[in-house]
Amino acid sequence: MPAKNVLFIMCDQLRWDYLSCYGHKRLHTPNIDKLASRGVRYDRAYVQSPVCGASRMSTYTGRYVHAHGASWNFVPIKAGEMTIGDHLRPLGIRSVLIGKTHMKADAPGMARLGIDPNSRIGVRISECGFDPYERDDGIHPYSGHEPNPPYNEFARNNGLEAKNPWEEYANAAAGDNNELLSGWFLKYADRPARAPDPLSETPYITGRAMDFIDEALETNPDQPWVAHVSYIKPHWPYIVPEPYASLYGPEDVPAANRSESERKNTHPVFAEFMKRRVSRNFSRDDVRAKVIPAYMGLIKQIDDQMGRLFQHLEDRAIAEKTMIVFTSDHGDYLGDHWLGEKELFHEESVRVPLIIYDPSPEADPTRGKVNSDLVEAIDLAPTFLDMYGGAAVPHIMDGHSLMDTLAGNRKSDPRRYVISEYDYSFIEPRIALDMPARDCWLRMVFDGRYKYIHAEHFRPMLYDLQEDPNELSDLGADPAYSDVRARLHEALFEWARKPRQRSTIADGTIEATNIQDKIVEAGILIGFWDEAELEHALRHEMGPRMSNANPLVGPTLNTLLRRTPKKDTP
Repeated sequence: MPAKNVLFIMCDQLRWDYLSCYGHKRLHTPNIDKLASRGVRYDRAYVQSPVCGASRMSTYTGRYVHAHGASWNFVPIKAGEMTIGDHLRPLGIRSVLIGKTHMKADAPGMARLGIDPNSRIGVRISECGFDPYERDDGIHPYSGHEPNPPYNEFARNNGLEAKNPWEEYANAAAGDNNELLSGWFLKYADRPARAPDPLSETPYITGRAMDFIDEALETNPDQPWVAHVSYIKPHWPYIVPEPYASLYGPEDVPAANRSESERKNTHPVFAEFMKRRVSRNFSRDDVRAKVIPAYMGLIKQIDDQMGRLFQHLEDRAIAEKTMIVFTSDHGDYLGDHWLGEKELFHEESVRVPLIIYDPSPEADPTRGKVNSDLVEAIDLAPTFLDMYGGAAVPHIMDGHSLMDTLAGNRKSDPRRYVISEYDYSFIEPRIALDMPARDCWLRMVFDGRYKYIHAEHFRPMLYDLQEDPNELSDLGADPAYSDVRARLHEALFEWARKPRQRSTIADGTIEATNIQDKIVEAGILIGFWDEAELEHALRHEMGPRMSNANPLVGPTLNTLLRRTPKKDTP
C-alpha cells in the first residue's frame, strides 16, 4: 500500500559531503546511512538558492526564486503564493510545521486583502502554508523574532534559569572562571555548550516532532499528514553540548579545498565575497580547527536524533506507512575556496544531501540505490502532490515529481540542467562594487559537467567539474571555452524565457480550449464580414466544438442572426 504520511526533515546549513553515506571519512552517521540503505540517495541534488529564506521558499512552493520573489532572508513570499500545504489541503492532507522556515509574512499583502494575520488563513500565509505545531527559527530572540520562544520556556522549566536560555545556555559556553562565553564568537566553538544534550535545540525539536506524532495518532489516527520537521542546526552559532563537543578535534578536520590561484585574477564578485569578515576568518586554519569539530558534533547529534525519531515511528507502528525525506536547505563553505557561510555556487554551498525512503512495495526495486539524475529542491513539492494522487500542476510548480525514481521506472531524466539564484544586494559586495540593488542577481546553470554563473555587468564564471571537480579553476574568461559559455548562456536565457507567473490557468486548460470559439460563443464577433460568414463558420468550423450550440449556435448568436439582415459574403 502507498505511504500515508510524510516526515519531511530539513537541516539547516548541512553540507552534502558531511555524512558518511556521502563519503565523509571521519564523521559516521549510521542512522542517516541506514535510511539511505532503505531508500534512494540522490547524488546530484541542488537548491534553488544558497541562502536559507530563498531556498526554503523555493522548496515549499516548488518554484524558482524569481517566480516566487522571496530572494533573500526575510523577504516575504506574496500572500496568495501556493505552497505544499495549499496544494495538499484539498486532498485531505494535514501539513504541519515543527521548527524553522525563515518565513517572513507578507503583512502589507494581507492588509490589502483584508486578511487578519491571526485568522487561520492569515496564520497559514504567515507560515508558508503550514499549520504551525511549533515555529522555532533559532535566530537571536532579541533581533525581532519571537521574544520568548517555547524553547525558552521548556529550558527554564527544566532548570536552565535565564532571561534567554537560548542565548545563555544552548548557544553559550562557560569560561574557565564560569563566565558566560557567547557561541556567536568562533573562538569558543571548541567549548561545550552550557545546555546539556537533552535540553539543547536539536533534541528539543525531535521531542516536539514526537509529540505531534502522538497527538495525531490520539486525536485523528485516520488523518494523513505531512510533518515538516525543520532543524536549526548545524547552522551557526557553531557550538554543541557534550558528549558531542569532545568527539572530534583538529585532526579530524579535512584539508581546505582551496588554491592560491583562486585569489589571482579573481572574478570581481567572487573577490568581494572573499573579503567578507566571515570569509577572512574561515580562511584561517586556527578558526577551521576550532569550528569544524563543533560542526561535525552538531551533525553527529542530528544523526543520533534521527535514530530516536525513526524508532518512535517504529514504536507507534507507523514506520511502514510513513515516507521519510531527509535534506538540507544549503551547505557551508567552512573555509573552502577562501569563503565562509554559503551564498555562492560551489558544490560546498549549493549541493545538498537528499534521501527519500518510500515504504510502499512499489519502491522495493530502488532500495539502497544511488540516483545520479540532476535533481532540484523544487522537486519535493510535486513529489508530495504526486504521492497523494494529486494532479500535476506544471503551470504553478517548476519541479518534477520524483515518484518515478523511487519506483525505478523513470524513462528519461526530465531535466537538462539545474538552476540556482542568489540576490547579493543585501550584503557587503553590493556596496563595494557600487551596484544598484536590482542588478545584484547571480544565476547559475549546471548541466552536470559545466557550471556557468551569470553576473550582471561582469564577465561570467565557468567551472568544468569533470576536469576540475574541486572547482579551483575559473574558465569564465578563457577563450577556449567561449562555445561552452555561449551554450550555457543560451540555456539560462531559454529557462528565463519560460512563463512563471501564469499560474491561475493550467496549460492543459488553455490547450484543450479554443479561446476564439468561446469569444464568438459569447456574442463577441471580431473580424466577420456579415451574417453569412458567421453562419458558415458556425456550421463548418466552430459548431461541433461549441458547448451550447442549438442546433449550431447558442442563444446569443441565434438572436444576432435573427435580428441582422443577411448580406452576401464577397
